[in-house]
Amino acid sequence: MHTPVLLQKVIEYLAIKPNGLYIDATLGEGGYSREIIKRGGRVLAIEIDKKQIANFKEKNKNLKIVWGNFKDIKRIAKENNYYPVDGVVFDLGLSMNQIKFSGRGFSYKNLNEPLDMRLDLSSDLTVAKLLSQIGVNDLYQILAKNSEEPRSFSIAIAIKKAKRMILVEDLIKAINRVVKRNDESVYRRIFQGLRMAVNNERESLKEGLKGALEILKDNGRILTITFHSVEDRVVKNFIKDNRLKMLTKKVLLGSRERQIFERSARLRIIVSQ
Repeated sequence: MHTPVLLQKVIEYLAIKPNGLYIDATLGEGGYSREIIKRGGRVLAIEIDKKQIANFKEKNKNLKIVWGNFKDIKRIAKENNYYPVDGVVFDLGLSMNQIKFSGRGFSYKNLNEPLDMRLDLSSDLTVAKLLSQIGVNDLYQILAKNSEEPRSFSIAIAIKKAKRMILVEDLIKAINRVVKRNDESVYRRIFQGLRMAVNNERESLKEGLKGALEILKDNGRILTITFHSVEDRVVKNFIKDNRLKMLTKKVLLGSRERQIFERSARLRIIVSQ
């Protein structure tokens, strides 16, 4: 079972109330939901990946799991008569099960996996399909916007020149034509950028945050765990645009002792007015 990188801080700052209503907007392997319930809270958990739901075998009267996209959090909460809520958690990282065992090419280390990267398997748009349909300039825009990789244009050209773009290995080979081999920081940025594009993650986050605020009690809390500057910027703009406040003066960071992708974790605690 994977323990979320900032689990203890999240639970601490949620300030869980007995019988309080909480939404785990990204169930994953259930780390947050379990801890909230242990402390007397009730949880409505949302998960877009049906395989994640199927793998979650635990039953609890204080936990309801719904398949859906957290961009629809307001609708889901109202359909389940589950509002206003005391707190909402958005963890934008993938679970270890998804990375290691999904077979969808989320990790640049799984060379023989298909370039899929869908979170919602009911969607027909995979990364391989996206790369076959898109032109160089549009691909450059996606990579520059979502990955903030300085060599995005050269990498976009290399991808489009490749004879095949079906497996993770094909994408790695294209990237290696531009950067020195085994530059894992570039691999991570490009893979995350493409995953964000195929799942429309930026817009989903914007809509999810807006919906969460609209179903939050006065003085309720929204906690976000981001792993990329692009995601964190969406959260910062949301706070600014809605004139909200953070509970802590500084962003809370992931431990340097964790795995490399978890070190980039940034926790923000937003308090409604």
